[in-house]
Amino acid sequence: MKFRGDPSRITGSIAPVVTPFTEDDALDLTSLRALVRWQLASGSHGISLGGSTGEPGAQTTAERAEAIRATAEVVADQVPFLPGTGSAKLDETLELTSIAQDAGADAALIITPYYARPTQEALYRWYATIAAEFPDLPLVIYNVPSRTAVDIAPATVGRLFREFDNIVGIKETTKDFEHFSRVIHECGPELLVWSGIELLCLPLLALGGSGFVSAVANLAPAAVAEMYRAWTEGEFERARELHYGLHPLVDLIFAETNPAPAKWVLARRGLIASPYVRPPLITPTEAGQATIERLLGEGAGLLSPIEGAAS
Repeated sequence: MKFRGDPSRITGSIAPVVTPFTEDDALDLTSLRALVRWQLASGSHGISLGGSTGEPGAQTTAERAEAIRATAEVVADQVPFLPGTGSAKLDETLELTSIAQDAGADAALIITPYYARPTQEALYRWYATIAAEFPDLPLVIYNVPSRTAVDIAPATVGRLFREFDNIVGIKETTKDFEHFSRVIHECGPELLVWSGIELLCLPLLALGGSGFVSAVANLAPAAVAEMYRAWTEGEFERARELHYGLHPLVDLIFAETNPAPAKWVLARRGLIASPYVRPPLITPTEAGQATIERLLGEGAGLLSPIEGAAS
């Protein structure tokens, strides 16, 4: 939790790792630990777990808690750890956030409550309740309207940011790039903003973003981390080269519903034991696999080597 007291140090490529399961539907903590070790060896600047890529809605609270604790043990303060602890239910969100805090998380990523489509005032009260419950834990709003059917407005983000010292940032997973700009304009440069949209990761840095939580880091963690480093050190051509070079892998992870394609590739490379995704998702269809194979060939040069996953 060494980054908890200074959230401004949580920058760069925060890898949102998948949650591995066995073929018979059990949580696979052995694969999870190996995957996190590989991410650290590949140079990811931070680790996240339990966002959309981690299939949180298909897990019990106990399973999510197990995964958070196991990941925290492997991360061991080497880099920032930002687990997703939100759900559609307030009691579950509070329980998981408490577990993450006790496990040593540096911040908690709280998704907007899905399905219910709360108003902006309701969203304010939701986050205000959580912030008041955990005054010593940095909280990051997670805005992903394509999954939740609700978009937290820049004015609501600004209201929360000004009223609660522990609401420190937002992960923006919206293709409305104007939204990014309006959030930063509303809150000022002190707000930490990460992109969850792969092809907006590099553009966000030009607006003053803090980094990205990009699902493509599941396949190419070194390249995604290098793109951030290149931009921040003024190597703009190199950063753009990596941005465009990652296009095939970005298309790959969304060839069918994320994280099924990424898990399929990770299992094929031996980084997790099984490509299994829980219902209602399915492993990629034959047509999907053919698309993945083609895109994998196009983006193979940026795949990270598999060394570093062994215990």
